[in-house]
Amino acid sequence: MIQDIGSHKFDIAYHGIKPDMRGANEHQGNKNKSLIFTGDKVLVKRPLNKSNNKSDNKSDNKSNDKNYNKDDSRNKDINTGLFDFPAYAETKDIISDQHYLFRLDDVYFFRGYVEAESAIDVDKIFRDEAGQSWKYEWQVRRFFRTAKPKELALAGITGLHLNGWYLKNKFCGACGAGLVMDSKERMMRCPACGSLIYPRINPAVIVGVTDGDRILLTKYRGREYKKYALVAGFTEIGESFEETVRREVMEETGLRVKNIRYYKSQPWGFTDNILAGYYCEADGDTAIRMDSDELSTAEWVRREDIDVAEEDLSLTNEMICRFKVDIEN
Repeated sequence: MIQDIGSHKFDIAYHGIKPDMRGANEHQGNKNKSLIFTGDKVLVKRPLNKSNNKSDNKSDNKSNDKNYNKDDSRNKDINTGLFDFPAYAETKDIISDQHYLFRLDDVYFFRGYVEAESAIDVDKIFRDEAGQSWKYEWQVRRFFRTAKPKELALAGITGLHLNGWYLKNKFCGACGAGLVMDSKERMMRCPACGSLIYPRINPAVIVGVTDGDRILLTKYRGREYKKYALVAGFTEIGESFEETVRREVMEETGLRVKNIRYYKSQPWGFTDNILAGYYCEADGDTAIRMDSDELSTAEWVRREDIDVAEEDLSLTNEMICRFKVDIEN
């Protein structure tokens, strides 16, 4: 899954470190990175293929929410899939107001924000000390589904989750006064009425409903994601995860379930969620009564007929693939 980054250590705790503080600047040198946002996009830099390292030719590499993969296939200069984030030293003269996000291994990440994409020159080609040529581009959340290295993809999608929270919490919902960042916690504080606002994380469940050697696979209605999924839904106030499992399965497919077993959890910054995965068994009648407002497909599929490949990204995919090879928790 996206959070499985091997020996790398992702420290999400808030430390209130400033970019130019002694520990963040002098000790780290140029290793610290900036996540620069505009709206719901983040600035990345992509390596040019070695055959183009000596070229200063400019090419149109601008991406958008619908066709960044299409752009990559057209532009043979970009080393597809690989990326990095700008070093803080590259951005501090453009965006001086940057604040701490998190740490990956011994590298600090800071958030900066610009009001327009044009604030960054994405046509400029530049080289690092090793002679590798790079180019900036703006990317959206979907980019990080396939971007490498994986630990930076996790940092990117987590940064986008936090950026969205900062953008939506500039003013107090209780009194309307401007909010300020707290110096000790990842929190926005209202200096007028004392309200405290913490990052929004939406709890949801992913449910693998089984019936012997069959698993219930679904497809969402009206969503861009068209691959097979599992029953899923958000937890209501006052509801346990296990109660959410029973309710969501009943609402979406009309099935009763038993033997609910927790499997694993996953942070899912693509939609600002924390996901809890469960397996359970159909209880009694296995006839599906699908909610066509929520789903376009709901069907029982035998292990040998599951047409889903491992992708090392999502909890849903891992749970389906575990059942496919007869490994179930």
